[in-house]
Amino acid sequence: MPFIESGGIKLYFEEYGRGYPIIFVHEFESDLDSWEGQIRYLSRSYRCIAYNARGYPASDVPDDPAAYGWEFAVQDIDAVMRGLSIGRAHVVGSSMGAYAALLFGLRYREGVSAIVAAGAGAGSPASDRESWLKNASVLARALAARGIDAMAEKMAGHSTRIRLKHKDPKGWHEFVERLKQHSARGLSNTLLQCQALRPSLFDFRDQFAQMTIPVLLAVGDEDKPCLETGLMLKTTIPAAGLWVCSNTGHAINLEEPAAFNAQVEAFFSAVERGSWGHLDRRKQSVSGHEKSTAARLHFDGALP
Repeated sequence: MPFIESGGIKLYFEEYGRGYPIIFVHEFESDLDSWEGQIRYLSRSYRCIAYNARGYPASDVPDDPAAYGWEFAVQDIDAVMRGLSIGRAHVVGSSMGAYAALLFGLRYREGVSAIVAAGAGAGSPASDRESWLKNASVLARALAARGIDAMAEKMAGHSTRIRLKHKDPKGWHEFVERLKQHSARGLSNTLLQCQALRPSLFDFRDQFAQMTIPVLLAVGDEDKPCLETGLMLKTTIPAAGLWVCSNTGHAINLEEPAAFNAQVEAFFSAVERGSWGHLDRRKQSVSGHEKSTAARLHFDGALP
């Protein structure tokens, strides 16, 4: 099995395809397998790398809760890129992974050419903070006491996820079965140290206002906890676009893989051509001829 080390923690990863690199960062209730629909499609044109976060086998599952946290999640993206000698990449994140991808863009901006943040910001609105913290603590205790087998179907039946069951019963069943393979200890530690302690994305508004990285925000219209945050990010990040997918819950890439892939591919293509409409042309340091050449050479990382 291939691993990359991040601060003494081994992270399991997989990669497929050739071309400009895309790093996929998964959500709390899943792992790298959740990106199969995207990697099968995008690896035809890109080098696709996905990894399991710390606490998710086959990556290490540290016993020490102090080994978990949102800042570690951001650092782990950097470790994966350094471990694979990748200087710059597109980053695609879902939920917990979207949070990490956005903060990675703030802290390691030279390493990111574009960000896709799907279902970002649960627990960020002020009206949700109290219930978010309470629910994270309750679920962490339940996982520690009852184990993941007893909790998986209930977790997958949450109101923001039930659309997947209605649309794709087999896909939902596979989601539940994958969830049962996770570590209850890893999930519990992630909840308490990462999810519950991470700041609201609203706290980074001033920094996001200075972000020049192209961002595609994706949110389902049935994913109410993330709609408000998505709108805030759209109006704050200068080069952000917002795609709202109708009749869709939290895991957009699982519910609507074809639509998600089309949006992501079109976004990356626009960024690579230098035609992502939100970019300030005055900040482009590359001529139109150079942009065209870079696009033909499959985006060498110099844009935008």
